[in-house]
Amino acid sequence: MAKLFRREQHSLFGEILDWMLTPLLLLWPVSLALTWLVAQNIAGRPFDRGLEYNVQALAQLVKSDQTRMYFNLPLPAREILRADEADLIYYQVLGTRGEFVSGERDFPLPPDEEKPLPSEVRIRDDEMRGADVRVAYTWVRVDVPGAKPVLVQVGETLEKRSVLATEIIKGVMLPQFVILPLAVLLVWLALARGIRPLNKLEERIRLRKPDDLSPLDESAVPQEVAPLVASINDLLTRLKESIATQKRFLADAAHQLKTPLAGLRMQADLAQRADSSADELKQSLKLIGRASIRATHTVNQLLSLARAESGSTNIARSPCDLVSLVSDVIQDSLPRAMDKYIDLGYEGAASGSTGVRVMGNPTLLKEMVRNLVDNAINYTPSTADNPGVITVRLLADKFGKVVVVQVEDSGPGIPEAERDLVFQPFYRALGTEADGSGLGLPIVMEIAHQHAAVVTLEDAYPGKPMPGARFTVRFSNTQA
Repeated sequence: MAKLFRREQHSLFGEILDWMLTPLLLLWPVSLALTWLVAQNIAGRPFDRGLEYNVQALAQLVKSDQTRMYFNLPLPAREILRADEADLIYYQVLGTRGEFVSGERDFPLPPDEEKPLPSEVRIRDDEMRGADVRVAYTWVRVDVPGAKPVLVQVGETLEKRSVLATEIIKGVMLPQFVILPLAVLLVWLALARGIRPLNKLEERIRLRKPDDLSPLDESAVPQEVAPLVASINDLLTRLKESIATQKRFLADAAHQLKTPLAGLRMQADLAQRADSSADELKQSLKLIGRASIRATHTVNQLLSLARAESGSTNIARSPCDLVSLVSDVIQDSLPRAMDKYIDLGYEGAASGSTGVRVMGNPTLLKEMVRNLVDNAINYTPSTADNPGVITVRLLADKFGKVVVVQVEDSGPGIPEAERDLVFQPFYRALGTEADGSGLGLPIVMEIAHQHAAVVTLEDAYPGKPMPGARFTVRFSNTQA
């Protein structure tokens, strides 16, 4: 069923050719019709002048005295009117009372609403004995008291006009039958030549090796194709960076997993020794459990980072109450904090406050806050006599539409030289023995980036021996 509705792939060459040739082929019959009309007009002019001359000549033969008018057409003149080999010529003369005087009795009359204007020659199209005719007519004033002007008409069939118009059409249009195919051929060749750089570009890309991600040469393509090549180069650059990041990520992940797996194997070998005591066996099992927990945590962090990096702009988003998300993370982290004698608390906006909702993915946002809290728990020294302090803070500015999440600890802090490095995968601050995979903060940075938030790091207590660390995530364009 899908094949029935699948759109066929269009040819750029064919589409451009269609848009260029279709108007040309459509205009050709229009040009033919216009040329025919112009040819008819041009061909009719000399014959109209001949009709005007004939009707004026007949009008001069209309004579009158004080009592009557008379019309005398000599035989030679009559023969001249009948001498045309191609067309038939008719004439008619009507007297002062509209009576028939000479010519054809069935000659059609001018329109009734037309007023007689003596000495003015007029032209009209009419029909005579079933044939189309061109008629020239005029009225002649006579010196008879109370008499109406005499009507003189001369009509001619249209054969010579059609023949002349046809000859004009042949002279104009026949060369176009040669020019039109030549124009189509030239358009085809010009388009083929114009699209040749695209074919060369396609060939250059096709002949590249799979690992060749170097930019294409933009100077070797036309100006119109340069933006396309620039976009391809940008894609190649991003693809190269992505592949390098993946390779580095896989290498670091393999290195990080190698340590707990090696520990598991070593402790398993120790536990299998025949001379191992019960205490040694328990210690080995304890270390095996600790190594497995560390490996599991590393794998979970790797999956979280992969999920965050693949989210992009297509992640499912909905209005999220940050107060509720932060409260859930604190509740989940309290047992672990209490085991280390850490005072984990919350400050800031209350539940239901305005300005604490953002558009985002609740799962990813909760993962971001959880990683900040876990990082603070891992690196905050704490004993029963001297407990560490971690504060999760949520501040909202409903007027500026900004909400800030802060996680502050009382640990040793992070030197300024390492503050950019801690957001890189698998990097761990020097001089610390805390368990961790070095993936928490990169996950935080990636999730914040996807939600158009900004992450900053500073000392929580500047100038003190234990300056602590304060991570701030700033969201903008929040909802009320």
